[in-house]
Amino acid sequence: MERKKNTLCFNWFVAALLVITVYFSYTFIEQQIHLNALNRDYEAAQARLEAARLRNAELKEQRAGLEDPTYIEKVAREDLGMTRQGEMPYISARR
Repeated sequence: MERKKNTLCFNWFVAALLVITVYFSYTFIEQQIHLNALNRDYEAAQARLEAARLRNAELKEQRAGLEDPTYIEKVAREDLGMTRQGEMPYISARR
């Protein structure tokens, strides 16, 4: 009878060990899924940050050009359609 009692306790120990192992495995997998999602979000934020930095550099370059009279004239003629006094504007038939 003594042998049967030891075997029964051992089975409970194995069952408890199995439950603990399953719990920690589930927790580990859940954390890995969460970390992967955070990593994707981080990479997307880094890409947006890099795009914003490039746009900022372009805008700084454009702002620096606003101090150059030739650049101002180019923008006024090409983008705004302005002309100098006495000039006739050329309007293309293809628009």
